[in-house]
Amino acid sequence: MVVFPNIKINLGLYITGKRPDGYHNIESIFYPVQWKETLEITDRQEGLEAFPQLQSLTEVGKVRFMSYGIPIPGNADSNLCIKVYQSLEEWFNLPSIDMHLLKTLPIGAGLGGGSADAAFTLKALKDYFQLRLSDVEAKDLLAKIGSDCPFFWENKPMFVYGRGEKMRPIDLDLSKYFVLIVNPNIHISTKEAYSGVKPSAPAIDLEMMPSIGVEGWKDVLVNDFEASVFPKYPIIKEIKERLYAKGALYASMTGSGSTLYGIFEESPSDLEFSQYITWNGKLTF
Repeated sequence: MVVFPNIKINLGLYITGKRPDGYHNIESIFYPVQWKETLEITDRQEGLEAFPQLQSLTEVGKVRFMSYGIPIPGNADSNLCIKVYQSLEEWFNLPSIDMHLLKTLPIGAGLGGGSADAAFTLKALKDYFQLRLSDVEAKDLLAKIGSDCPFFWENKPMFVYGRGEKMRPIDLDLSKYFVLIVNPNIHISTKEAYSGVKPSAPAIDLEMMPSIGVEGWKDVLVNDFEASVFPKYPIIKEIKERLYAKGALYASMTGSGSTLYGIFEESPSDLEFSQYITWNGKLTF
């Protein structure tokens, strides 16, 4: 079973308050983007000689997790794909499996790559073993794994709130636009990002964004993390300014990470950002 986890970008991101459980409440629009990596789930295989490009191997219980490409930090306790399998094990008697993840999406970049891997692991396990699992049950399980994970189960434009696990559909179609995503290879942890924010009420009702139109977003749509991240990492602010100079209708940092994106009417060139990790394509979903 092979699946292709994709990323999301944040259209606005407001930190609205600190919660008693230590998390923060947010409001944002999550929009899926078709920059993908590859995850394969198979029955347990004998031997590893067939996988010469193996980056790392983690074995926990009946799961053997193998990654390739970009190194994944952390240990088995923080591996979201393994956590999904373990959560399902509480409901179903699953056999031993191998997971292979070709990691190509930047880590700690605000793109939701890890959350997407978790959600697509659940999708793959459900289909591979033909599990009786409702959408509500799946999203409840994923919400316990990570705040962004339930979004990737739906994988369509959503207004999100709470920790990010609560959501409702938003009628927003950007398929006629192009997006240029630029990641300067700076890792910003969630803890670091939140340490510099001051929660406040949103400046605008995000569910009004479809009626305003992309051309009007520049003056009203804000990512609250920029106020603390830009002074610490001036290159991130510079990239945003360069995206506007290239003709972006709207540009912003996405999530709490270092990645910037620009939305364009026509396909932009990414040669100017060749020293960075970039992705360029249509905003389809």
